[in-house]
Amino acid sequence: MSRAALLVLADGRFPAGGHAHSGGAEPTVRAGRIRDAADLAAFCRGRLHTTGLTAAALAAAAALGLDPLGLDEAADVRTPSPALRATARKLGRQMMRAARATWPSPELDALAAARPRGAHQPVVLGLAARAAGLGAEDAAHCVAYETVSSPATAVVRLLSLNPFDATAVLARLAPEMDEVARQAALAAQRCPGGGDFSALPAASAPLLDVMSEAHAAWPVRLFAS
Repeated sequence: MSRAALLVLADGRFPAGGHAHSGGAEPTVRAGRIRDAADLAAFCRGRLHTTGLTAAALAAAAALGLDPLGLDEAADVRTPSPALRATARKLGRQMMRAARATWPSPELDALAAARPRGAHQPVVLGLAARAAGLGAEDAAHCVAYETVSSPATAVVRLLSLNPFDATAVLARLAPEMDEVARQAALAAQRCPGGGDFSALPAASAPLLDVMSEAHAAWPVRLFAS
């Protein structure tokens, strides 16, 4: 297992398209619910323990070699918002391009052929981690970090928040990211296989779903989601 590969996969400069997305921060800022670093921390914490945990478990399961098509369907039913489903597949398509160029893999090729319009991003990320020789908890850590780093980066741009303050938010959330990654990996390990993914978390954030639908209809926006 290469820890350097984990750094490459989690690096914000990995060309997987995440820089164009705010993780729901843009409509939350517009609604006045994020105004400063304290609000950002609360938003990130909520996202981490709901949709972040769900996505991390999907990635961990894919990294373990569980059926990626079944996991993609499981991701669909755990994503009630059509706008967020479209975003997840768009990000998955971009992640697939980057992953296949970086860590060529027959499993990535097979998923790309089966889902030409894009599989859900956490599933693709989990397969990319597997191709890179990483484990389930590594994949879960990548998702957990991305869950909070995307909004933090976006809020720096949206509010001109001091980047030192945004980075401090991420640093203070580090123990919780570790715990979410651990929980996600354990849940993935409990899956019996055979297409039964009921052991995976299905935590949700309904307000994020509602705001994402509204955001998708904006005529002008800084971020894609």
